[in-house]
Amino acid sequence: MIGSSGGAPTLEMVAARAGVSRATVSRVVNGSPKVSPDVVASVQAAIADLNYVPNRAARSLASRRTQSIALIVPESAAKVFDDPFFASIVQGIAVAIASTEYTLTMLIESEVDPGKTRRYLLGGNVDGALVVSHHTGDHSYAQLSGSLPLVFGGRPLDVAESSGYTVDVDNEHGAAMGTRHLVERGARRIATIAGPQDMPPGVDRLRGWRTSLDAAGLAADLVEPGDFTAASGAAAMRRLLEREPAVDGLFAANDQMAMGALATLAETGRSVPDDVAVVGFDDDRYAATTTPSLTTVRQPSSKMGAEMATKLVRLIAGQPVEAETILPTELVVRASA
Repeated sequence: MIGSSGGAPTLEMVAARAGVSRATVSRVVNGSPKVSPDVVASVQAAIADLNYVPNRAARSLASRRTQSIALIVPESAAKVFDDPFFASIVQGIAVAIASTEYTLTMLIESEVDPGKTRRYLLGGNVDGALVVSHHTGDHSYAQLSGSLPLVFGGRPLDVAESSGYTVDVDNEHGAAMGTRHLVERGARRIATIAGPQDMPPGVDRLRGWRTSLDAAGLAADLVEPGDFTAASGAAAMRRLLEREPAVDGLFAANDQMAMGALATLAETGRSVPDDVAVVGFDDDRYAATTTPSLTTVRQPSSKMGAEMATKLVRLIAGQPVEAETILPTELVVRASA
């Protein structure tokens, strides 16, 4: 939306729309804690309605560029630093922007004040943002796309929540491929440790597991949930063994949960792969070092980060960009299956 004079929306227009002073709008834009939450909400609503982009007084006067992009990770800090997936994404982004003038700012969304990240993005601090996570609600960042170029790592859970621009991997096909490998090895009671069902990778990988079992005429009843951590994988494996001691195959929706499952199988005296064959998903940097080494579905996480960054830089430059990019997966066979 533009002003009646044909120019871009101004601070004064936002103030008038929100019914506050220009100084109050300035404080909200700059993330001041001295503004009440209801006033912040009113100003942010006005900013969104007008698609207002703050013009930082001195920022690259000619280009109005900060030469900075943000990587937003709406996860806890503990999960971000424990999961190798995020490190691979960052590596890919860093490689992609190394030959550009852009610098990368990583923001782990505040669990105490989720609006803090949005205020930063709307404060004219960056030229665009990458969002990496897949929980229901994370794609609400797409509401900012009128004010800021955005690229998401992963599609929204609800296809009605259009995110504009995404880069993802073929999670369903990858899970089906990993499960089919277990079937072809002769496993018949094949369980899965599923990822969170408020995340598209969790949903898609569970669907892929079911697809392969249905095609083989095998029961798809042995499902236990995890949260993509090794601890949750270990606990889920214990529950599966209690339910079905004769389980002879396992597809885990990521490598971290597969590693937790391997620990439980060792504790309970099961031999891998002779008693239980195990397949993970990711091919993270630890997969080849487990005992036994982990058969897994490789997703190109580093390439995913690079594709996201390349797409964002093109968007900022006003160049044409495909809305969705889907990267292929591949099976990496090691000792566990």
